[in-house]
Amino acid sequence: MKSDRTKKLQRLDKAHVWHPFTQMKEWEAEDPLIIEKGQGSYLIDTDGHRYLDGVSSLWVNVHGHGRPEIDRAIKAQLGKIAHSTLLGLGNTPSIELAERLSGIAPKGLGRVFFSDNGSTAVEIALKMSFQYWEQKGFEGKRKFIAFTGAYHGDTFGSMSVGEIDIFVKKYRPLLFSAFRAPYPYCYRCPVGKNSSDCKTECLKAFEDILKKHSSEIAACIIEPVFQGAAGMIVAPPGFLKEVRRLTKKYGVLLIADEVATGFGRTGKMFACETENIAPDFLCLAKGITGGYLPLAATLTTDKVYRAFLGRYDEYKSFFHGHTYTGNPLGAAAALASLDIFKKEHVIKKLGPKIKLFKRLLQRFEELAHVGEVRQIGLVAGIELVKDKKTKEPFPAKSRVGYRACLSMRDSGVILRPLGDVIVIMPPLSVKENELEKITDAAYKGIKEITEGQ
Repeated sequence: MKSDRTKKLQRLDKAHVWHPFTQMKEWEAEDPLIIEKGQGSYLIDTDGHRYLDGVSSLWVNVHGHGRPEIDRAIKAQLGKIAHSTLLGLGNTPSIELAERLSGIAPKGLGRVFFSDNGSTAVEIALKMSFQYWEQKGFEGKRKFIAFTGAYHGDTFGSMSVGEIDIFVKKYRPLLFSAFRAPYPYCYRCPVGKNSSDCKTECLKAFEDILKKHSSEIAACIIEPVFQGAAGMIVAPPGFLKEVRRLTKKYGVLLIADEVATGFGRTGKMFACETENIAPDFLCLAKGITGGYLPLAATLTTDKVYRAFLGRYDEYKSFFHGHTYTGNPLGAAAALASLDIFKKEHVIKKLGPKIKLFKRLLQRFEELAHVGEVRQIGLVAGIELVKDKKTKEPFPAKSRVGYRACLSMRDSGVILRPLGDVIVIMPPLSVKENELEKITDAAYKGIKEITEGQ
């Protein structure tokens, strides 16, 4: 039974709020949940109903909702100052955070440029790499190489190196061209191979492009270890390491977009650590504040940084910035989150949860319309198909993934699909019994919608 207050908020939402990545015609026909509170792994709506947050509020929440340590840090900073510009001034939390990030990042990434979100973190890396080569006297290196299925954000630059049609097709006339190498989506191999006869064909195609065009390419951008928005596509072991080797070989900078993969999602603090590589740029956002406040960071090397040094009238400065760059409240939240990582040994304690998660996911493979289950760390993508043998997808208009996730709400679990890929990405603090409840609800919802049971 909905309260009058909930009905009013739903009415006002439909009257005024335009939601992201949402067909608003569908939204207006529904009774949306209005979330009012959060507690641990749970979201609580305006009528007091509790739901397990199976996607970490879009992949951002790390330690659970309502962490007292982060609450206190934000309140303490609020008692000092909420915001002070980094244009011509420094502020204490951003300095301390830059030092902390440099200390935990892959080797050599000691320079930190702050922004507001994942798209801008990527945009900064693209612009920096472009300008770096120009100021080093290599003005021909003006292009980028990215991978099929990539998603890197919604700004024009980040869309240009992305490739998910539904997100970028409308805007292609406004975007710049980029070289595109096949990403190893092994379930639907982009080069027509299968696991038994594949000889890292994707890497061969990648190297062919570098061999032919490295004099034109400023940087390669990749989501390390898994592609998020493409459907949680996990790359084979060794793929990232080889990409790093080849970019070094051909003199191309490497941008690691860890907006989704960073801060423990893979079982390591950063996905780059799973294959022990160090990129030239590391893009961070989402989990950086524990899921509390908007903040992003682009880390790079001294080598890149020094190419921007000179007299003012040489115009080598990086003329880019955001009003809320290095916001003290966001930085304070991020510092508190890093404190929790250290104090509670979060990364070390993930092992048993990851093993349990892997075991819980195994039974999904028995379902008639589950094509593939992909998992790394506490991240999973369950791909639903119309025909398991042929891998034929469901028609887009059937909205199978969406309807399955709606069904899961009846079991007290909130998940959000990527098309017909059911994504499970709970907070790292999720309890084992909560993980079981999330997967149980997902199994039931998928079976109900795809098999009518």
